[in-house]
Amino acid sequence: MIRSSIWKLEMSTQYEKSDPTPPSGSGSCLYDLLCSDTPRWERPSDSDTTSWLLRKETWRSFGPQARLERMLEDTGNRVCADCGSPDPKWVSLSIGVFICIKCSGVHRSLGSHISKVLSVKLDEWTEDLVDGLVNLGGNIVVNNKYEAFLPNNLNKPRPDSSIEERSDFIKRKYEMQQFLEGEHTSCRLQPHHQTPSSTLPLPPGYPLLNEKKHSEKQSRHRIGHRFRNSWGRKDSDHLKISKKSNSLAGMVEFVGLIKVNVVKGTNLAVRDMLSSDPYVILALGQQSVRTRVIKNNLNPVWNESLMLSIPENIPPLRVIVYDKDTFTTDDFMGDAEIDIQPLVAAAKAYEKSEIHESMQLGKCVANRDNNFLKDGIINLADGKVKQEISFRLQNVERGILEIELECVPLTQ
Repeated sequence: MIRSSIWKLEMSTQYEKSDPTPPSGSGSCLYDLLCSDTPRWERPSDSDTTSWLLRKETWRSFGPQARLERMLEDTGNRVCADCGSPDPKWVSLSIGVFICIKCSGVHRSLGSHISKVLSVKLDEWTEDLVDGLVNLGGNIVVNNKYEAFLPNNLNKPRPDSSIEERSDFIKRKYEMQQFLEGEHTSCRLQPHHQTPSSTLPLPPGYPLLNEKKHSEKQSRHRIGHRFRNSWGRKDSDHLKISKKSNSLAGMVEFVGLIKVNVVKGTNLAVRDMLSSDPYVILALGQQSVRTRVIKNNLNPVWNESLMLSIPENIPPLRVIVYDKDTFTTDDFMGDAEIDIQPLVAAAKAYEKSEIHESMQLGKCVANRDNNFLKDGIINLADGKVKQEISFRLQNVERGILEIELECVPLTQ
């Protein structure tokens, strides 16, 4: 028995070292099956070629920012996917296109559930974010999908088009998906003015079928839309964000961008048994974004940066804190309004100046009206106009929030 085992081991070793020719008999079927399941570049006979894993690691070794820059060099990504403006510096991460600064404002007005906008240079990119963008294919692939049935009599916006033209086209393209590839195209190619005012657009991925199914899907969409956006309408007495038509939101001219770094909260209100699960909503005009939820913490540290477009008529920045609940309505934990006009004015003044060294550009004096804990100093550092603010949350028993604002000109 022992000799037989040794003999089988020796034969196995000799077979592995020999030229790998398929064995004869019934065993050859198993051998063929194993080889067919193994990609050629992973077989020993192809070891002289670079494996796809090595190529992937080599590609990733450039770093996320370098990979992003390489994507911008592709022919289709050199111009805005929506209006054709050269050298786009913004990305719709959820859709997968490179867009210009003007179109990015319209994309933000659609809501992050449709188009999540990031800056190529101002935001921090990770390998996973770039991988997701690569998988979506870039401007050419995405436009082939979302503009597959673009009517011949409809012209895309141009770099010099008005905000109204951009807004109308972008909403029809991504939100209403009127030109999307697929079946049942006749419904999508109806003129825009024939869309009933009472009809809500279906979310991405919902095909337009016959009228009965269309109505059923609309009903489900309304329910899902209310559920998905319920956090933005909790405690309406406290959250008094304007409810103008969504069509107006994308038609606002933007004078810049504001980058808000939600740093941390201190001694926040208790809304659960002993603690809370806080998150922060930022709202500027028709736009709103939110931070992640931090579980079971009254002194949360977010260090999370969010971007909003600044409308021409600058409204205050609304900051609202909520406690996340799974089965009940999220609990209100305080709010505040921040006047960002001094920061925007300082940024505009800096653009027209020739200042290069770091310096203080202004300040917002702490008082009872703004509930600042200390003066909000507006500083110029490394070519960036920033303001650090610590303030008490209002309409709540306690809580302090710290944020950092940065005004970004449209040229970036």
